[in-house]
Order: sequence, then structure tokens, then C-alpha cells
Amino acid sequence: MRHRKSFNHLGRKSAHRKAMLANMAASLILHKRIKTTTAKAKELRTYVEPLITKSKEDSTNSRRVVFGYLQDKDAVNELFRDVATKVADRPGGYTRIIKLGNRLGDNADMCIMELVDFNENMLKASSSAKTKARSRRGAKKKVEAIAGDHVEAKATAAAVAPAIEEATIVEESPVAETTTDVADSAEQTDVEDNTEDSEKKDA
Repeated sequence: MRHRKSFNHLGRKSAHRKAMLANMAASLILHKRIKTTTAKAKELRTYVEPLITKSKEDSTNSRRVVFGYLQDKDAVNELFRDVATKVADRPGGYTRIIKLGNRLGDNADMCIMELVDFNENMLKASSSAKTKARSRRGAKKKVEAIAGDHVEAKATAAAVAPAIEEATIVEESPVAETTTDVADSAEQTDVEDNTEDSEKKDA
């Protein structure tokens, strides 16, 4: 009976399950990513992450303990030589599960499981996102630059204003003369019309 055994048995007996997880862990360490079902990936995460933490201390005892789980010399050498140096500064969370959808045959939930520090594309994307992040210092510099531009614009406007006023005065004087000429000509036409009307009346 299963009483309070909450882990996933994955439809296998204990010997089969341990051998499968050991093979999957060795494949993950050697190839840096594997394609499997989500249930197996979640169980593999609890199996392989303590081994990666153990590999941070490169000693004979650590190597023997890890070899007891993996049973693969090449995987142990790869783990202590390459993987341990990459994850030295990471405090856990060495793996990532990316879901792919369901498998055609049995509709199983599939995923890709990979080591976080070996996905170059995601590392580049995260570094570019960090460089684009805004900071208060940068915002302060932008505000200071905008304020400086505003002060310069005010100074140039103050310097240009007298010249603009002189130009408008020069342009306004001919307009005023033309308006007075038009008014005089209108008055003369009115006087002529009035004289013509009076002459017609007299006739």
C-alpha cells in the first residue's frame, strides 16, 4: 500500500525507477538538455540538483558519492570539470523545464529539461534585458540634459526677440501707409459720388 508516499512512482518499481533517473541525469549532464515527459522531468530535478550541489566541492568523497548515483564515469568527469565551474555562483535552481505541449501517441505532457547556465540564447537575452533596464541615475542625467536644453532655448529666444520686434515694426509701417492711402481714396470716391448725386438732383 502507498500510505503517505507522495512522490511519483512513474509506473515503475524502485529499481527500474532509480536506473531510469540515473540514466536521465547522466544524459542531462553530458548533453546539457534532454526531451522527456513533464512528470519524469520533475522527478529528475529532485534527483540531479543535489548531485550538482555536491559537485561544487571537488573531493574524492564527493566524486564517489556522485558516482554511486550516476554509475557513469564520463558524466561524473563532465559534472566536476565543466558543470561545477559554471554553476559555482548559483545557489540552486540549476535546471529549467520548458513545456512543449502534448505528445501525439498517448497525449503525454512533453517538455525540454536543460541546465540553466548552458543555454546561450537565453543568457544573451537576459544580459541585453539587463542593459536596457532604466536606473535613477540615468533618469537624473536625462532630466538635467532636458533642463539644460530648456535654458539654452530660453536664452536664444531672448536674444532673437529684439530682432523679431524690429522686423515686425519695419514691416508694419508700409502696411499702415497703404491703409491710409486706401482710406483717402475711399473718401475721394464718396465725395465724387455725392457731387454727382447733387448735380443730378439739380438737373
